[in-house]
Amino acid sequence: MGEAITFWVLAVVSVGAALGMVFNRKAVYSALMLGTVMLCLAVMYAVQDAPFLAAVQIIVYTGAVMMLFLFVLMLVGVDSTDSLVETLKGQRFWAAIAGLGFAALIVLAVGNVVFAEPAGLAAATAQGGYIRSIALLLFTKYVFAFEVTSALLITAALGAMVLAHRERLTEKVTQKDLSRARFLSDQPSPLPGPGTYASGNAIDMPARLPDGTVAETSVNRYIARFDVEQGHLPEDPALAEAIKHSAEEESK
Repeated sequence: MGEAITFWVLAVVSVGAALGMVFNRKAVYSALMLGTVMLCLAVMYAVQDAPFLAAVQIIVYTGAVMMLFLFVLMLVGVDSTDSLVETLKGQRFWAAIAGLGFAALIVLAVGNVVFAEPAGLAAATAQGGYIRSIALLLFTKYVFAFEVTSALLITAALGAMVLAHRERLTEKVTQKDLSRARFLSDQPSPLPGPGTYASGNAIDMPARLPDGTVAETSVNRYIARFDVEQGHLPEDPALAEAIKHSAEEESK
């Protein structure tokens, strides 16, 4: 009874996460949804008395491969838009062919599950335990599929590394260059902290100089833009004007 309840609960979660992975517009969210599906599979393996498969599913796929893809997507940038220009001629055609082939494989797999007679766990692990049985199947009957899957994972990892790599168009600025540019600027001293000499030491409030004037350079430009968009401006006209000016500088 508990096994059936666990299966139906995880089945609903897995299908929902799989649909979220396909229809989500953000790549990072799709990767998280795929990780959820993999975790559900690991729990299902554990329920079916296969702790080795559950551990491999979590450690290798969810913990290593999936997190690698997630970190690479975060490095590439979640705001990166997909280009509609084909970098390789005919890639859409071959992608469609691959999709049709994958759909045919799914139909064959479902038909095999529905119409074939189940072997049972005892018959499947009769060759010396489930770990030995899995090893024999992987390196004898399904060795070609196993090697192809390994090649696909390696290709995906290399592709992720290529996507994360960015060529530097300008020379890297060193600490010496930054110090020289700082002392040649109009303000060699550090910028005043937000809220300094003000009534409240808040990061979204401009600092006040010793003479009482507002230091616009102390305002965080991103927070200032948010305050202007949301209408969260202080009642002091000088502070409100400083925040608006910082927001305008950030939008340029």
